[in-house]
Amino acid sequence: MAVAGLYRRLLPSPPAIEFASSEGKQLFIEALQGGHMEGFYKLISYFQTQSEPAYCGLASLSMVLNALAIDPGRKWKGPWRWFDESMLDCCEPLEKIKSEGITFGKVACLAQCAGAKVEAFRTNHTTIGDFRKYVMSCTSSEDCHVITSYHRAPFKQTGTGHFSPIGGYHAGTDMALILDVARFKYPPHWVPLTLLWEAMDIVDEATGQRRGFMLISRVHRASSLLYTLSCKHDSWIGMSKYLIDDVSVLLKSKDIKDVQKLLSVVFTSLPANFGEFIKWVAEVRRQEDGGSSLSTEEKERLAVKEEILKQVHETELFKHVTEWLSSANLCCQNLQAFIKNDTLPEIAANVCCQGAELLTGKSGSDRFCCRATCVKWLKAEGDMPVTVVCGTVETGSGEQSVDVLVPSSPEKQRICCGSSPGSHIPTNNDLLTVLLLALPPQTWSNIKEEKLLQEINGLVSTDNLPLLLQEEVLHLRRQLYFLKRCQDKRVDEDLGTLS
Repeated sequence: MAVAGLYRRLLPSPPAIEFASSEGKQLFIEALQGGHMEGFYKLISYFQTQSEPAYCGLASLSMVLNALAIDPGRKWKGPWRWFDESMLDCCEPLEKIKSEGITFGKVACLAQCAGAKVEAFRTNHTTIGDFRKYVMSCTSSEDCHVITSYHRAPFKQTGTGHFSPIGGYHAGTDMALILDVARFKYPPHWVPLTLLWEAMDIVDEATGQRRGFMLISRVHRASSLLYTLSCKHDSWIGMSKYLIDDVSVLLKSKDIKDVQKLLSVVFTSLPANFGEFIKWVAEVRRQEDGGSSLSTEEKERLAVKEEILKQVHETELFKHVTEWLSSANLCCQNLQAFIKNDTLPEIAANVCCQGAELLTGKSGSDRFCCRATCVKWLKAEGDMPVTVVCGTVETGSGEQSVDVLVPSSPEKQRICCGSSPGSHIPTNNDLLTVLLLALPPQTWSNIKEEKLLQEINGLVSTDNLPLLLQEEVLHLRRQLYFLKRCQDKRVDEDLGTLS
């Protein structure tokens, strides 16, 4: 028995011109000759149809991230790492997106979480001239792509808000090629850029904000960071508020004379479950891969991590943090109130659970139980030995064996709370130092003692940091700002550059 339903829509033309039509083909040839189809081939290689009616934002972003060859760092299916709509859930639950769609700000958030550089513009914060300039620039390159957020009405199409990438630009007619990810509805089509601007310049009723466009490109360095912020646990709401708002208030209310007292005020008031908020980024290998050699990619990532770790240790702030952790037995009393399980076996167990989470694509530490761990040193064909945490993790449906590569620090550290002297896993000293550096610069403005204020500003200034550490700190700061906007329900205000 036949089931009634919808099979595609007739593309209203004008104003659109179907890509596969005779006129559309001619526009393609001329745009190609004009140099404004350079990004098309990458995009068309990864062109996909949204798998749910409300997944246009996720499909557009997956397509662009894969076209830019950004490694998601987590498994899709089998052994393969690949961006898929189902993996873009760090800013909004997929079930909510499926039922309600996704806003402009959240798509920008997802792109930033995925490791891309994002520049987001609403129509009321830029001009059509700037938009045209960006479209011409990105369509002339393989290294940048434009995702537009627009309303279908100006194109006489059915539906409301929609996301899709721009695949090319025809300068002679001032038309943009929309690679519509709702391919079950409309094929790719050329539209006048002025009309596209009009379609973007319509208020999204869900947010009260205008739509716009975002430029997505690669971050031009190895995709390696020591730490990242997580909003998968409820603790992120209290933590983002504490770090952005409460620390500044605390400093104003206390009579603080020196750096050690300041560290005590900031650290001893940290909310519980702090360890769930800031995570060490693990580099994971499968044990069954075998062999002792590291891939070039693994070596590069570890080298970047080790250099950042070295730069952390060379800061004056790190020395102050280490002194505070070592003084008055604080590290085994107050510190453990917010960062638990700091012995090497316990760190190894947590790291292996994190590794299993990355390999399986399933989040939540409650899913995993680490049955066995060990730390060994891997000799890699003439290279210096690499520290590896090995573990067997029970995942509920079976076991997952993982190797987690660990950056080694060239400097000796003071070991606190029972950590083994041979441990090279980044410690609380590193984490707390980076966290302080990532706090907003205005955090310290309430310090009453002028001399101390000058000293702290010198210690935390990103201008004084080496480039890699500066990028690490600014990355965390951008994440922190964005999470605070999420908490205040202001995520869809003007975003600017997110990475």
